Amino acid sequence: MALGAQPDTNTREVLLRARGLTKTFGDFTAVDGIDVEVRHGEAFGFLGPNGAGKSSTMKMIGCVSPVSAGELTIFGLDPGRDGPAIRSQLGVVPQKDNLDEELTVEENLWLYGRYFGIARAEVRRRAVELLEFAQLTDRAKDRVEPLSGGMKRRLTIARSLINEPRILLLDEPTTGLDPQARHILWDRLFRLKRQGVTLIITTHYMDEAEQLCDRLVVMDRGRIIDEGSPRELIARHCTREVVELRFELDEDNEALAVRLEGIGDRAEALPDRVLLYADDGDAALAAVGSRGLEAVSALVRRSSLEDVFLTLTGHSLID
Repeated sequence: MALGAQPDTNTREVLLRARGLTKTFGDFTAVDGIDVEVRHGEAFGFLGPNGAGKSSTMKMIGCVSPVSAGELTIFGLDPGRDGPAIRSQLGVVPQKDNLDEELTVEENLWLYGRYFGIARAEVRRRAVELLEFAQLTDRAKDRVEPLSGGMKRRLTIARSLINEPRILLLDEPTTGLDPQARHILWDRLFRLKRQGVTLIITTHYMDEAEQLCDRLVVMDRGRIIDEGSPRELIARHCTREVVELRFELDEDNEALAVRLEGIGDRAEALPDRVLLYADDGDAALAAVGSRGLEAVSALVRRSSLEDVFLTLTGHSLID
């Protein structure tokens, strides 16, 4: 696809629309009446802890799990009636790689391409391009089993692109990867977005959401609790900086947070540390010392989506 200036997100075609989307399993509600719109060419994220309803939402979007209630359209089609037509235009990267480890790297792409009825010659042509994109050309004839986790993840993404999808679904794409592999994967995904592929990503990593997503929803217990760009959400709910204070293990963080009230906007006690939200973190840290409190360690950092989530829900993304 040709690269070029992208139109404003709000003017692009809506590819996915959900209204009151609900998923239940018996008496348990995994997704509780959410409203979502995803437009062509954007990277859209579902941010939340495990159990928030992200994967259940993705399975409904991927047409592998029926909608319990509400409305869902993808490319203007109904997943209940038009599942095969929708799936032919989707690429799916599941939480866990499901590659055929007995086959070679290139054979995994060839086999998957044939599922879509793509001619052999065309599948092989696309495989060459995708292996180059995934930086796996030199491993094309190697078996999958001995590849590193990062290589397998890149191969899974390459495989998901064999049918030239309009939307790529990525469910927790970098879970279990080391920092270097994560950054390589982020670069590949950024390149796809620049080529016009629409990305829908679930993650519980706030740095990943900040790096990849133009817009996201924050989910907890099956519901959407806010929506916006990472920058908008941080500006809406947090101060410019946060001071992380760690005290001796026998200290009561709840009591310490009370003693720190009045410094900055607010103090938040967590099991292992106390957070001070302030526009000037260095000034807040100096004020802590003036109250006769001595932390074992102190860190001044910018606010993140983790802080947004904690403010909105009262618990951490990793809970």
